[in-house]
Amino acid sequence: MSKLRWGIFGTGQITNNFSKILIEMGDEVALSAVASRSIETAVAFAEKYNIPKAFGSYEEMAESADVDIIYIATPHTFHYENMVLCLNNGKHVLCEKPFTVTAQQAKDIFALAKEKNLFVMEAFWTKFFPIFRKIESVLADKTIGDVSVVTVQYGFIPPAEQRLARKMDPALAGGALLDVGVYTIGFVSMLLGYAPKAIESFAALGDKGTDTFSTTIMQYDSGTMAYVSSAIGTVMPLDGWIYGTKGRIHVPNFNRPLHFEVISNAGESSVCEMQPEFTGFEYQIREAQHCIAQGKICSDIMTPQQTIAVMDMMDRIRGIWGMKFPFEG
Repeated sequence: MSKLRWGIFGTGQITNNFSKILIEMGDEVALSAVASRSIETAVAFAEKYNIPKAFGSYEEMAESADVDIIYIATPHTFHYENMVLCLNNGKHVLCEKPFTVTAQQAKDIFALAKEKNLFVMEAFWTKFFPIFRKIESVLADKTIGDVSVVTVQYGFIPPAEQRLARKMDPALAGGALLDVGVYTIGFVSMLLGYAPKAIESFAALGDKGTDTFSTTIMQYDSGTMAYVSSAIGTVMPLDGWIYGTKGRIHVPNFNRPLHFEVISNAGESSVCEMQPEFTGFEYQIREAQHCIAQGKICSDIMTPQQTIAVMDMMDRIRGIWGMKFPFEG
């Protein structure tokens, strides 16, 4: 098939990073269009990255015959409606995390994609880093013995008060869980599976009723436990730890892993380092293109079932807190 023509919804920082990689990948991809709610913003973005077409609305791009696949990086509150728009206009979709706000929305999207015979995948880039294949190999070899506990945390302070207010706004599905907790839960799920038998969680809810901090404990059938924490307004190192009966693995910057350290209980250590070819976006881009070329409507690496399972876990966690967004009724 001919080269896929990529379009981009949104002009924020992540779309800047994504566009740079599409350009660096050269002949592998074609960056054809960008859309924003403002034509002025879209034109400025297009000029910055030499993108042929700029649209002043998402509807215009979705209806355009010049785009085959759309990367969605709008605020997650709008992911569902953006994906419905794209699919109803015959466009494949790569959508940023969190994929939707609820598990039911995710189920509905994958059902619509199946009906339309179109590819959809969550852009959970962490899962595609080759270094995770190395971590999986270390675990399979029982280098640290049987895994007993996984811990992971992610907390940050937004750079501006306006950005903080937006991230905590319940009308925009705000809170730390959906914003960065999706990384921590996704990390644990990649290692331990997507079906914990029990979940308990505690949260601090801010004055807007959304979570500023939470800690969640998950237990699996094997007896393995996971402890995940996420925060907005508190800086927490992006650290992942995998503890086993014979040692442990430390994964710094777990959401964009470049190296990990294996430490035995005797204190011996070794480091595995693996730099991405570009920044890491390239792996999910290639997976999307490969799947579409093969006529697939979903990925075998980041499956619909896994995306739905993570969304379901976050639904359950919010249910434990008694937290609902206004638009959920």
